[in-house]
Amino acid sequence: MNFDNDLVVGKLRRWEKFLAAYRLPEWDAIPDFGLYMEQVVQLLKQYLDYLPPELRQTEPITAAAINNYVRTKLLPEPRKKRYYRIHIAYLIMICTLKQSLRLSMLQTLLPGDLAEEDVKKAYAAFALRHQRCAKYFVEQVRLTAAAMFDREVTTELNVRDTAEMIVSAAILSGFTNLFAEKLMLLEGKTLADGGSIEVRK
Repeated sequence: MNFDNDLVVGKLRRWEKFLAAYRLPEWDAIPDFGLYMEQVVQLLKQYLDYLPPELRQTEPITAAAINNYVRTKLLPEPRKKRYYRIHIAYLIMICTLKQSLRLSMLQTLLPGDLAEEDVKKAYAAFALRHQRCAKYFVEQVRLTAAAMFDREVTTELNVRDTAEMIVSAAILSGFTNLFAEKLMLLEGKTLADGGSIEVRK
C-alpha cells in the first residue's frame, strides 16, 4: 500500500480537531414539534456527522432503516407519521450503537417502550459517554500514531505508517465489538448460572 504520510497526518490532525469540537445535541435542543420522515433523516445526518466532508461515504440513516426500527419495536411508533424528540433521541443512540452491536442486542440495551423521562436520562448519559469516548479515542490515536507525528512517545502499539495503523484499528475494533457483545450476553445472568470465571492456564 502506498500512503502519503504528510497527507495522512494532516487528515488525522483535522479529524482530531473536528472530533474535539463535536457534541451530540442536548435533550432540550432536539426538536419536539413533530417532524416528517425526510426531515428526521436530514436532521440525523447533521447530528451524526462527526466526520469531515471528504471522509463521508455512507448515509448514517435511511427512511427504510427507520421503518425497520419501528417494525421491530426498537423505536416507538411515530404519532400520525410524525417523529418527536423521543424518537430522534432513540435514533441517535441506535445509529451510533448499531456500528458495534447487533439490533437484537440493541433491543435489550434500549427497549423501545421506555417512558419519555427514562429515555431522557438514558440519552443524557449516552451523550456524555459519547463525548468522553471520542476524547479517549483521539488520545489513543495520537499515542498510537506518535511516530507518524514525529513524536518521541513509545508504546507497544506505536505504528510506523498508515498501513500498520489501519491493521491495528481493525484489530482493536474487532476486539472492542467482541467485548461489547460478550458483556451483553451476561445480561440477566448470575454467578451461579453465568458460567465459569476461572482463568484458563
